Amino acid sequence: MHTLISTDDLMKRLQEERPPVVLDVRWFLIGPPGRQEYDQGHIPGAVFVDLPTELASEPGAGGRHPLPGPARLEQTLRRAGVTDGRTVVVYDADNASAAARAWWLLRWAGHTDVRVLDGGYAAWVADGGAVTTEEPAPAPGDFEVRPGAMPVLDADDAARVARAGRLLDARAPERYRGDNEPIDPRAGHIPGAVNAPFSEHVDENGRWRSASDLADRFARLGVGPAEQVGVYCGSGVTACSVLLALEHAGISNPQRPAALYTGSWSQWSSDPQRPAATGEEPG
Repeated sequence: MHTLISTDDLMKRLQEERPPVVLDVRWFLIGPPGRQEYDQGHIPGAVFVDLPTELASEPGAGGRHPLPGPARLEQTLRRAGVTDGRTVVVYDADNASAAARAWWLLRWAGHTDVRVLDGGYAAWVADGGAVTTEEPAPAPGDFEVRPGAMPVLDADDAARVARAGRLLDARAPERYRGDNEPIDPRAGHIPGAVNAPFSEHVDENGRWRSASDLADRFARLGVGPAEQVGVYCGSGVTACSVLLALEHAGISNPQRPAALYTGSWSQWSSDPQRPAATGEEPG
């Protein structure tokens, strides 16, 4: 299962008779709206997909970015021209923190050929890729969302995996430790979870580290091929980057995929009955 595509390969494939569907999912937790960035320039043919409104449901009991309903997601993907049997390439600004959410959702929905652009839009521009402000009007796709192709965890599942398997926390170390919590109700982490910051899976240019480097990193975190692995973050977005890294490293695979705790810390910390650990140790 391929997870990444280089800028050179995408440039070549965009010249094919049946090029990939390209989705621009630039999104910033703090910063300009992704749509604004898209309007200022994007990869030719790319369709903008808004993460908060199209790749997530309304915030609530399920956390800050619950999964979108299947019908809503299907409508979004068809609008973008997504079909079965045609490669989909997704990209964000640089580090795949948002693109991985689209990658994972497409995989969860049953699409089997989805790639993340290595290095994102920043790499595309740096490597001389063409840029346009023209918005495409793709023919509507016919993709049928078939949810459940990738596993998910609820809060009880996450607590169990933290003890019986390996639960990875994708947030920055200071949020994992509980030094501060700028967004969610409480600071800290799920007891038993191990910190695996998503930002460390790419280099200083936002390009993905090699599969062997990632495999070594996960081994140091105690992730083995035989145990159940779950991942969470603040709201279920950047955790998808860790899921992509696990697959890129050859640890997660279609036969034994790692699971996403969709509600993540935003849901867990909202429940006063759920314990929170602080400090560098899993707890």
